[in-house]
Amino acid sequence: MKNYRIAVLPGDGIGKDVTDAAMKVLDAVGFSDKAEYTWGDIGWEFWCKEGNPLPERTIELLKQSDCALFSAITSKPKEEAERELVLELHGKGLVYFSPIVKLRQLFDLYVNLRPCKAYPGNPLNYRDDLDLVVFRENTEGLYVGIEWHPVPEAIMKAMIDNHQKAIRFKGDNLDDIAISTRIFTRKGVQRILKASMDYAIKYGYPTVTVVEKPNVIRETSGLMIREARKLAKKYGDLELWETNIDAMAMWLVKNPQQYGVLVSSNMFGDIVSDLCAQLIGGLGFACSGNIGENFAVFEPTHGSAPKYIGMNKVNPIAQILAAKMMLDWLGEKEMAEKIDKAVEAVIAEGKYRTYDLGGDTTTSEMADAICEKIKEL
Repeated sequence: MKNYRIAVLPGDGIGKDVTDAAMKVLDAVGFSDKAEYTWGDIGWEFWCKEGNPLPERTIELLKQSDCALFSAITSKPKEEAERELVLELHGKGLVYFSPIVKLRQLFDLYVNLRPCKAYPGNPLNYRDDLDLVVFRENTEGLYVGIEWHPVPEAIMKAMIDNHQKAIRFKGDNLDDIAISTRIFTRKGVQRILKASMDYAIKYGYPTVTVVEKPNVIRETSGLMIREARKLAKKYGDLELWETNIDAMAMWLVKNPQQYGVLVSSNMFGDIVSDLCAQLIGGLGFACSGNIGENFAVFEPTHGSAPKYIGMNKVNPIAQILAAKMMLDWLGEKEMAEKIDKAVEAVIAEGKYRTYDLGGDTTTSEMADAICEKIKEL
């Protein structure tokens, strides 16, 4: 009897290559003896031929799984996506959506956890002593998907009637205006803040930095800052820092070692976590977990890199570290630690380096090297 039911979603582009690499590592560490894997359909291929990048059968698969290991998807603008549909689906009113964003909302995966740990020996590290963790709110903010173009007359009238600042748009052609909403809820900001502070206490980080822009985006960022201040009072010696998103970008380049846990809203968290990823070697090392109360999806943060399809070239470590995060979440701490130590040893040794690290090691060779280190531990 298998202990775990794992949905595997390789997606598009290089997704299959890096997923295959991660599966090798899961085999090497012994997890596959405990897991039943089911491969699911997701991504651009299914948008083009079915008009749905997240088929209902995949949603049902996920509902029957303990968690999912996801890789990468291709996304394109609305008009381009419609052009790539099979001919019989043209003119059906189908609109492309991001399947990973929908998964986050559908399963209420409100925490996007992005650890950014430097492995000594990585030639791309900004510093070897970096250990940053970004908590990004994953279901609200600008990614909630409530947008208009052209803007409905009723929406524009309500804005002009109720907001003095909107008067400047009166008389503009509604087809020339686009609106995207940034929606925060008290519940949404409270739970991401709590998750970040609980994590800081559990793993010994002395500070939590809230990264927002309340001096300009007063209502939404302001709500998050106010709730952070209230909640921080319950955490004793944990120190709360507050930084504007633009200043945070500067400080992370100047002195990133001063920071530990960062927490932010959906868009700002997305941006700052990619900046942190570059500090520890780039997206080839950047993994993330989309985590809810009872379900989680683990993924690298890189894209599908279509130009590298089938070349066995890209760095699989982000996907391997996503698998490591999955093991941590499932409670398989010893296996997770072995993967982390194996990655650390391979990077420190410097014998195997993929193209992004200045070498010519292939995707599969990097996975094999990590598997060999696991056997030595």
